[in-house]
Amino acid sequence: MFVNKVINNNVVSIIENNIEKIVMGRGLGFKKKTGDQIDESKIEKVFVIHDDSMAHKFMELVEDIPLDHMLAADKIISYAKETLGKKLSDLLYISLTDHIYAAIQRSKEGIFIKNALLWDIKRFYPDAFRIGIYGLDYINSKFNTKLPEDEAGFIALHIVNAEEEGGSFQDLIEISTLVREIENIVKYEFNKEFDEDSVYYFRFLTHLKFFAKRVVEKKTYDDNIEEDLFDLIRNKYKNSYKCVNKIRDFLLKSYDYNLSDEEKMYLTIHIERVIYKN
Repeated sequence: MFVNKVINNNVVSIIENNIEKIVMGRGLGFKKKTGDQIDESKIEKVFVIHDDSMAHKFMELVEDIPLDHMLAADKIISYAKETLGKKLSDLLYISLTDHIYAAIQRSKEGIFIKNALLWDIKRFYPDAFRIGIYGLDYINSKFNTKLPEDEAGFIALHIVNAEEEGGSFQDLIEISTLVREIENIVKYEFNKEFDEDSVYYFRFLTHLKFFAKRVVEKKTYDDNIEEDLFDLIRNKYKNSYKCVNKIRDFLLKSYDYNLSDEEKMYLTIHIERVIYKN
């Protein structure tokens, strides 16, 4: 194994089978140059670079960030993969490492960022939030910091974003915000709080999350609904349908999104259940 490029004292790139890889380990690049052999006993982590764009981002990142921060991100990501049983985007290594580094640097200056979506993250993404708590505990222990619970929420959002194909961090924030806005419309309309432990609330919330994702991504929903069925639902559940029309007006005004009849029907059904079966 030979050096292709020295990035810093702890990180070098290599070429294997025409594939570029980033190899990390303490002192791995110290006094090394292109063509030198690598001490493989020092290797702590190997990243495969899949495209030029990712390679450029990764190179920029590792030039300035301590190895311990990168390995901390890797530990959290490994735990997330094991816990979720899912593949996660390779870009998570970049975004999470960068976030950890910035959070630790801010903490040294006594600066802590409030996570306005913390409560929503706990409800909408409980599995990712548990990973966030694991990551927070590990970081605070490893780096002797006292980062607040807000950071667990930020870590969770990075994890969720890495699960979402084609999504973005900003999309997740907008989705969470829209879900909360629709919930508030329903609560106000019926003057009622939700039983958040009920199965009907869980189904309602799950439906809203996927619905909000379509709205944020501007994906229209084709109507494949029979008119008789739609008429039956809106006449049977008049109060819930009235609430859906208020949601329709809000979405059109605030998000320029036209609610289809099929979406109206499913929202009506979920609202009826969460309000009257709790």
